[in-house]
Amino acid sequence: MLLTRRKAVTTLTAAFAATVAVPAVAQAGEQPTTVRDKRDRPTVRPLRHAHAHNDYLHERPLHDALAHGFTSVEADIFLVDGELLVAHTAEEIDPSRTLRSLYLDPLFARVRDNHGSVYRGRSRPVQLLIDIKNDGVACYRELDRQLRPYSRILSSYRYGRVSHGAVMPVISGDRAARTPMEAQQQRYAFYDGRLDDLGTAADTSLIPLTSSNWGSSFTWQGAGPFPAAERDRLHTIVGSAHERGQRVRFWGTPDAPGPDRDALWTELLSAGVDHLNTDDLAGLERFLRRQV
Repeated sequence: MLLTRRKAVTTLTAAFAATVAVPAVAQAGEQPTTVRDKRDRPTVRPLRHAHAHNDYLHERPLHDALAHGFTSVEADIFLVDGELLVAHTAEEIDPSRTLRSLYLDPLFARVRDNHGSVYRGRSRPVQLLIDIKNDGVACYRELDRQLRPYSRILSSYRYGRVSHGAVMPVISGDRAARTPMEAQQQRYAFYDGRLDDLGTAADTSLIPLTSSNWGSSFTWQGAGPFPAAERDRLHTIVGSAHERGQRVRFWGTPDAPGPDRDALWTELLSAGVDHLNTDDLAGLERFLRRQV
């Protein structure tokens, strides 16, 4: 077993130095695939606040988000016959759309090509938010197995210490995944907390991100003035998370282009919210680039 692990590490290290493509499909334990797309913009300036919600629904999952400078992307996964498939619902599952082929392999290739980072010259990890849609424990265990061949590019937790890599996988969705994660002394993924976690002992070594449904805490949708009590609540939430070193994201925010969305995004930025959630990649890029 030890010899096998040493061989896998040697193979993965060699892949970073290689200039030729490796096999088209990487099984867990094999070296990842080289994936390139001529439409990528490797010199695009990354946008720290940009999160691609349901990223896999775009024409080019991951690649479109990176071309717009996004630093966080979201993929929903189902465990089906031992494979992790990316889809929004069970009815949309396509056996060819695996987590490895859509995200892990192209991220590995890009980090290799950029000498250690997703965006050339950027040291801050890009977040891969993985939303588990079924059977949280079994799905996470398979995910943990599949992440390990990519450990060279991933942030990790080892015996109480966090090491930052080019990509930080964060697990959301089925909350049952938390139990096996907390039991691990070594892992290559982190957990997406909820507002209730802000008052607990869980720290950033497990929960670097706190997410919540906007509509669960706020009524304002961007039209008219932001109610003072709701603005205070938003700043309190963000301040509490930041005191603990945790980032904040809200899903379910208005996403139709127009002044209401811009007003809400402006308030989120003013409060220090770390990730703005959108399906409109070009729209959020335009908004954020106007802020500087």
